Amino acid sequence: MRSVTPLIPWLLMLGSCASPPKPPTVDESTKRPANSAMAIALQVCKTDLKNTRLLATDSSRLAETTAATLANLGARQQMLAALQGPSGRQVQANNVFTVRFDFGSTRVVIPTEVTSALVEDAKAAPLVLLRGRTDGATDSLAESRIARQRADAVRDVLVGAGVDPARIRATYQPVGDHAADNSSPAGRGLNRRVEIELYRALPVAVGASAIAAP
Repeated sequence: MRSVTPLIPWLLMLGSCASPPKPPTVDESTKRPANSAMAIALQVCKTDLKNTRLLATDSSRLAETTAATLANLGARQQMLAALQGPSGRQVQANNVFTVRFDFGSTRVVIPTEVTSALVEDAKAAPLVLLRGRTDGATDSLAESRIARQRADAVRDVLVGAGVDPARIRATYQPVGDHAADNSSPAGRGLNRRVEIELYRALPVAVGASAIAAP
């Protein structure tokens, strides 16, 4: 009879292969339920924080809109005050005098009766704006020079008559801005001019935020 001792290790190995492996163990102390009180509180805190940020953004936009509206109202009030005299009555519109020039000339010729009224009004105006113009068809240095010289010539006449030079502003435009048809001799004669605008009140500067729609 053969000894069964050599078969014992093999029998033990077969027995261990036949039994299923044990599942891994889990430490229950580290598990937290999905709907635990801490998880719910954390979610509520995140939601409140998000809502607070949204409210802060809306408040900032509302503040900017309110500031623009107030600035707009303030600018309108200033413009209204500038258009009204001390008694609250609306003052007259600006006066505009026109001085004509011969072709290529910068010589100022103003009738005596017109000069008296012009100088009187110019002395009382807080701003006198001069606009030199030509009958030129194309922009050039020569046209720019004569337009500027015409405005300067009118300025010299007003200053010589006693108008405060600090109140006078001169501009010029060599071509365009025609007062009449520039294709005819008569029209070109009307276009060779300096416009003298006498302001009754100083213009009110309005910023970009002040003209925003309320």
